[in-house]
Amino acid sequence: MNVDGKIALISVYDKSNLEGLVEALTRHGYTIISSSGTARKIRELGFKVIELTDYTGYPESPGGLVKTLHPKIHGGLLLNPQIPSHKIYMDKLNIKPIDILVVNLYPFEHAVMEGKLSLREAAEYIDIGGPALIRAAAKGALLNGRPAVVTEPAQYPLIIRELKLNNGLISKDLILKLAFTAFKKSMLYDHVIVKFLGEIYGLEEA
Repeated sequence: MNVDGKIALISVYDKSNLEGLVEALTRHGYTIISSSGTARKIRELGFKVIELTDYTGYPESPGGLVKTLHPKIHGGLLLNPQIPSHKIYMDKLNIKPIDILVVNLYPFEHAVMEGKLSLREAAEYIDIGGPALIRAAAKGALLNGRPAVVTEPAQYPLIIRELKLNNGLISKDLILKLAFTAFKKSMLYDHVIVKFLGEIYGLEEA
């Protein structure tokens, strides 16, 4: 599927407070691409959205284990069409730059705090695609000044205000601050997993 113009990718576990953000993105001319569950919610709110599977041409795997790990997605976060070699690669594979990424993660800490889980049950709450997206977007922000990476609903009002103040764009200063927050979020998420495995199952480094 061919998409032009500004792109926002939204793939969230916590779907609260999406309406205001999606309305602002739509009003400022963004095409919204989303994973299946998030796309369903956005449609329920009355907005247009393109599902990831239609954009990439690959269906989600059973259980949703593989859905955002695709060159069209990570290439859109990391590559820079202003660099000739990147542009050739992107044009060849129809990779479009992604301007805003909105992701929040499976609630691993909340799940394991609720009660004793088996190792397999706990593993089901370990997010893979989300942290990969967050890190790719944050690295892209440092390399290219894009995209803006939004990691929790509490940031939505800030993004909405920024879009209004900057005619639909996110300032470079805020993009860098969001990248810093994203790396911190990724670090803390992994810390909780390591702590859980060490304390509950007595695992240690090999």
